[in-house]
Amino acid sequence: MTTLVTGAGLIGTSFARHAIARGEHVVFFDPEPREDFIAFKLGKSGYTFLRKDVRDLPALVAAMQEHKVFSVVHTAGLIGGRVDQSLSAAFDINLGGTRNVAEAVRLTSVKRLVHISTFGVYDSRRPQDSLIDEDFPRGAGRGYGNFKGAKELILEAYAANYKFELIMLRPANVFGFGHFWSGSSGGMKMQALLESGLDNKPVRIAAADAVNNEYVYGADMGRAVDLAATVAMPPVNIFNIGSGRVTPFAEVVDAVRQIFPALQVEVEAGNSAKSKNTGLDLSRAKKHLGWEPAFTMRAALEDYLAELKAARALRKTP
Repeated sequence: MTTLVTGAGLIGTSFARHAIARGEHVVFFDPEPREDFIAFKLGKSGYTFLRKDVRDLPALVAAMQEHKVFSVVHTAGLIGGRVDQSLSAAFDINLGGTRNVAEAVRLTSVKRLVHISTFGVYDSRRPQDSLIDEDFPRGAGRGYGNFKGAKELILEAYAANYKFELIMLRPANVFGFGHFWSGSSGGMKMQALLESGLDNKPVRIAAADAVNNEYVYGADMGRAVDLAATVAMPPVNIFNIGSGRVTPFAEVVDAVRQIFPALQVEVEAGNSAKSKNTGLDLSRAKKHLGWEPAFTMRAALEDYLAELKAARALRKTP
């Protein structure tokens, strides 16, 4: 079988590791795939990459037909602050691209679409007294979260009308080697902390990033996507993916200092973003997907560091 993955970043490649191990072929659909990154993550075989954009509906349809695609994992789109930098461009890529993915799935009779949403869809302006479950209201007021919520609504309408299987995952802040290229300031923060420790240099963190947040490691996220793509269709189709708790920024720094005791961190002056104060309810993912996080923050950082070191060593190899 073949799965088409829109976007060739951390989440897509983390899923692809599982798919390729099963003997499945993966087709990455990305306008600027980083060939060295994909090869580092996956080796030299088991996948094809197409330099195509999700705004190109005929190219999506042609790729799904040519490769006899059975399922689609949709990760492509601008994320975080890059959405607010140009709402118009983000609308075309995120919403227009998602409409095209849904239309291509319909036209080619793909069986299942797995969509990567975000915990940013939840309306953080509302009171939160307990863990946030998947029925919590959507719409946080910012471009990224609102556009993700709109993407969910588009896909729900398509799936209901055209009867393909749809599973949507709402991850917490995903981190791991390779994520921040897409615009994740949280991913960039984790990279900066580890690189600072590795290079024995001070690190400056923006005040907006020195917040309490919920995280999920890329390897755990890849396993969640793999389960979403392969389990028998469950009776519910939206799942939180995270740690189930909010981690203070100081705790993240302490975890890095367990690896690099001399780490020096300076938080820049400026307006701080609003911290998360309530974690995600993961019970639905555990019950219906058989998923729960396997990595602690410390274990995730150590695994991340090993990949970072390996990538640096590879760059130095003649």
